[in-house]
Amino acid sequence: MSDPLTAEPALPPAPGAEDYVAIDFVNSAVALPGGHFSDLLGTPGATNRWLTEHGLAPADAGVREMCATQLRSLREHLRSLFASRVDGLPPLPSALSAVNDALSRAPSAALLQWDEKHGPYRAAPCPTNEILDRALATLAANAADLLTGSDADRLTACGSSPCNRYLLRHGRRHWCSVRCGDRARAARAYARRSGEPGSA
Repeated sequence: MSDPLTAEPALPPAPGAEDYVAIDFVNSAVALPGGHFSDLLGTPGATNRWLTEHGLAPADAGVREMCATQLRSLREHLRSLFASRVDGLPPLPSALSAVNDALSRAPSAALLQWDEKHGPYRAAPCPTNEILDRALATLAANAADLLTGSDADRLTACGSSPCNRYLLRHGRRHWCSVRCGDRARAARAYARRSGEPGSA
């Protein structure tokens, strides 16, 4: 799918997104060349599609703007925490608070249920009105697992301006996509040819 503003193909998932949905989540808003911006959570319908594609909501969840706003807010808090981790800076207390609030929204244990035919069983309740809370809790938990786990040291920001996506570094690679890597190499080559400072 192309972004109507840029006519460029959509970026592939960044390295690490296959293991951490939180990376895909924070990367759902991306700065593109030419001052363009793409937001996969920009409308309720787009948000519902993103959640469905990631197994976090049914296709008919009927996401409203209030829900999309809450998800975009969590995304910005997670971006802040990712930036703090990458830059080695203390996190904003408001970002930690937002993630902990999201973590506490959904029950973490499957509750004991009873079925007339089959008797007792365990399942997590998920009425429609809890879909958003479950999505927020799942995304927050996944981000917390990344930030506190063995992959945290590999978390980095894409090294190709203006891209603002995050990825898990593999070797020396600091780009989220081939396109960003090509752009960064082209910028370095141009700087060397033009004799700009820092082009060595």
